[in-house]
Amino acid sequence: MAYSSALLNVARMMERLESWKLALERLRASDTAEWAEAGRLVAEIIRMSTDATLRQAAEQALPVLRQAADNDDHGVTLAARRRIGVILDVVHDLTAPRFGRRNAAPKKLSSEDRARKMLGLPLAVQLTCEDINQAYRRAAKGMHPDQGGSAQAFIDLAAARDVLIHPGAHKDA
Repeated sequence: MAYSSALLNVARMMERLESWKLALERLRASDTAEWAEAGRLVAEIIRMSTDATLRQAAEQALPVLRQAADNDDHGVTLAARRRIGVILDVVHDLTAPRFGRRNAAPKKLSSEDRARKMLGLPLAVQLTCEDINQAYRRAAKGMHPDQGGSAQAFIDLAAARDVLIHPGAHKDA
């Protein structure tokens, strides 16, 4: 019984998201948007949404939409359209179909893969020592303590280079 109740709640939320998406798309597409109506819609999203990101986007947009309703300034109108676009992007993300395993933990990277990422090298390509050293030099320019980087980041970069040059000498952490 609790499972069917949860499914019903999810279905209701998806219906709400779809109706909000249609209303937001209509507002964004119209040449003369009703900013008071947009403010009411965004207030409803703030009140009824269970997603924190959507609520945050709506809360940040509401003052701009209210200002656009009271003011005919072109800059305020552009800002209101951008805020509607941000909310619409969040709604699109929430309503997009999900493929694969949902909420699955990301795959743990091996120490060699972490080192490749740190040096900006591709994961599935055979590397020469020269490739590794060139990548190290490029990355070290920005991470060196004399260039504003941290000493620990520079040490980690050198360790990443060592992992790649001598792959059998290091165990996965």
